[in-house]
Amino acid sequence: MSGQPQPMTEAMYYILLALLHPGYGYGMMQRIREISAGRIDMGPGTLYGVLTRMKQDGWIRLESEDERRKTYAITDEGRDALVMEYKRLKQMIADGAGLEEFL
Repeated sequence: MSGQPQPMTEAMYYILLALLHPGYGYGMMQRIREISAGRIDMGPGTLYGVLTRMKQDGWIRLESEDERRKTYAITDEGRDALVMEYKRLKQMIADGAGLEEFL
């Protein structure tokens, strides 16, 4: 897959999904739980580690900060990366359609 972007981790994907609406740490963890129908219960260590990396990569930005919380928002670059990952995942599902006969 040379020249292709690297696949996102599950944590990155769900954090970006959650940040389609700006949010802060605990709120993002709740949103991820909602989006995944309870399948993903992301802890603060994972969340804040990934937020730091995505901020460095320019995928998210600090939108506001007060003494109790920092609110993050997805950037245009982050939204583009999320859309690209969504398309990649959809293609993987389409490629695996032949598995339906085994389910």
